[in-house]
Amino acid sequence: MASEDRPTPPSPAPGGTGKPKLDPKAQIHLGYWLLAITLLFLVQSLWTSYSNVQTVPYSEFQTYLKDGRIKEVVIGEQTITGTLKTPEANGKSVIVAVRVEPQLASELQRYGVTYSQQYTNTWLSDILSWVLPALVFVGVWFFLVRKFADKAGGMGMGGFMSIGKSRAKVYMEARTGVTFADVAGVDEAKAELEEVVDFLKNPQEHSRLGARPPKGVLLVGPPGVGKTLLARAVAGEAGVPFFSISGSEFVEMFVGVGAARVRDLFEQAREKAPAIIFIDELDALGRARAAAPFGGGLDEKEQTLNQLLVELDGFDSSSSIVILAATNRPEILDPALLRAGRFDRQVLVERPDKIGRIQILKVHVRKIHLDPAVDLEEVAALTPGFSGADLANLVNEAALLATRENAQTVTLSYFTRAVERIVAGLEKKNRLLNPKEREIVAHHEMGHTIVAMSLPGTDAVHKVSIIPRGIGSLGYTIQRPTEDRYLMTREELQNKMAVLMGGRAAEHLVYGHWSTGAADDLAKVTDIARSMVMRYGMVEKLGGVSLEETQQSVLGTPGLPHERDYSEQTAREIDCAVRDLVNEAFNRAQDILQQKRAILEEGARQLLEKETLSEDELKALLASPQTAAAG
Repeated sequence: MASEDRPTPPSPAPGGTGKPKLDPKAQIHLGYWLLAITLLFLVQSLWTSYSNVQTVPYSEFQTYLKDGRIKEVVIGEQTITGTLKTPEANGKSVIVAVRVEPQLASELQRYGVTYSQQYTNTWLSDILSWVLPALVFVGVWFFLVRKFADKAGGMGMGGFMSIGKSRAKVYMEARTGVTFADVAGVDEAKAELEEVVDFLKNPQEHSRLGARPPKGVLLVGPPGVGKTLLARAVAGEAGVPFFSISGSEFVEMFVGVGAARVRDLFEQAREKAPAIIFIDELDALGRARAAAPFGGGLDEKEQTLNQLLVELDGFDSSSSIVILAATNRPEILDPALLRAGRFDRQVLVERPDKIGRIQILKVHVRKIHLDPAVDLEEVAALTPGFSGADLANLVNEAALLATRENAQTVTLSYFTRAVERIVAGLEKKNRLLNPKEREIVAHHEMGHTIVAMSLPGTDAVHKVSIIPRGIGSLGYTIQRPTEDRYLMTREELQNKMAVLMGGRAAEHLVYGHWSTGAADDLAKVTDIARSMVMRYGMVEKLGGVSLEETQQSVLGTPGLPHERDYSEQTAREIDCAVRDLVNEAFNRAQDILQQKRAILEEGARQLLEKETLSEDELKALLASPQTAAAG
């Protein structure tokens, strides 16, 4: 017969009674219940003891004593507690009163008034007197630390330790928003930089014959010609990370911070290679080091420059990193920066010529409502010497003038007025001149105009006006060059000086006196004469010797002064030569105006009547039969 498998009952534990043990969870729940009941009884006991206590004034406590209703008394430091022989009707069996000085209590008892004493609890104020100043101090400290950390470029407490981090703005890939299509008028510079773009896009193609790419490209040019824009266009075309920083952002008040930021900048660029590092205003960082600097060679700027030189030397040709820099003062840069192997190429970005100005204008007029009849070639002819930034400002000023007058489009007249506003300044119609002053200004400006239209090779007169403009100008004569010029002969400079002296000569011819209105003309003509003598060597007596006391930079701007290296006798000859050239220009202008005295008077009369004469009106004045016969 088959036997059934039945579950075997659990055997009792050795030495046990055989009863099952309690579940541990049940034991925990039971403990909770016991704790809750104990707390309930404790709260009830405290409530009962509190409900049996009655607080009374000290005078009433004295009454209880006199009536013999108190069985026992417990005396504390500030209170006195008494147990009643018979509980009150409200169930209170204990009374508590704040103690009063016995002498005062006996005195008050005589008058039958209710009196008591109150002790002020000062523990909270004592704690706050210590805690609040500490909290204020800690709060101010945290606030200052966070502010300093935010300025250092970090966040929170971590920013205080990140003061040595680079402040370069990183534009990832094509986020610069600028391409070569946005850059005009600098075709040569664009062609030089296209090779950099090709290298960043196809590094293997450029290294197949063993050639290495340029490590650094220095953009040199006057302010406003588009050096920064070119660098951003390179990054936009190459589609690589673009690190942009100014040279002044490396130097900080703490020693060693500049060098640390240079190291951090190049480390970030290596991590994201291929990449472009652009340092704007390199002259703030790379100024030539002195032979014996103060501080024993531990100058902060020199440490920063030394670290930059080290990083440029440490460039790996395979790392695909190109450094671009821009400056308008290349003559003050340290020679170690410009040697081969660091900044291999120097790209000159010049002011645009007429064709370049037309191209730049085409870029900027896309954003305005231009009148179809406007010929940008005429606008470009009005703006010789303008940089790209000047042309952008010109287009904006013309659009503002048109908007102010509620015009539908921007016409050529608004560009002409914008040029006058930029070159001569704002019109000062509230600067009222008396009739005599207006006559002097009219003859002065017509003197410039007639001499300019009488001498060969001078720039054509575009407009003459006696409306005050700018800070000190009571009138102005605008000349428009017919073509871009890069060289001037001695005769052309002498003609230009004669035109400048035409205003002073007209005043002396008509009124027989001098006035302060020719101060700016005298400064300009003296500067030209001194350059002819000291810089260009155009005086035979002194010979072809450069005697200038200020070295000219590569961009034509005044550079660093140097010690005079000629004798006092030579200095006297220079002064005499400059004076002779100025006097000669004045005499030439006066002779021309003497011959054309009638044209001068008629032109001044028309100028007083109309305040402004255009180029066509001036040509008609010179071609008039009456004035021509009198002249």
